[in-house]
Amino acid sequence: IMPKTIKSDEEWKKILTDEEFFVTRKKGTEAPFSGKEFIIINSGSFSCKCCNAILFSSSTKYDSGCGWPSFYDQVSPEAIKKIPDNSNGMNRIEILCAKCDSHLGHIFKDGPAPTGQRYCVNSVSINYKENE
Repeated sequence: IMPKTIKSDEEWKKILTDEEFFVTRKKGTEAPFSGKEFIIINSGSFSCKCCNAILFSSSTKYDSGCGWPSFYDQVSPEAIKKIPDNSNGMNRIEILCAKCDSHLGHIFKDGPAPTGQRYCVNSVSINYKENE
């Protein structure tokens, strides 16, 4: 089990933009089709904007057409925490970075094989890095 990253709102505000803070720490959402595209040429990984924990592999990213980066699987069973989210009159599953509890987005059951899952992620909550 990885050690938790815990910071106060004031500490987070020093390292995140206003939008990153709103999305990752206050469970906000960036507007669809407004975020970073993440054009992938070589393989790489996606990490948490807040704590740099590796969350997704570029090999599981796909274009769902929903307006946010989408993945059909997480990099490991320990990477992401899933919790019920009944806010805004909807019944959804929120996905959080397991290391720092950063809000990433939500998971839906309309993804492609082999998992059938769509991890719908705010682009401001993740960073992409090509493998060396």
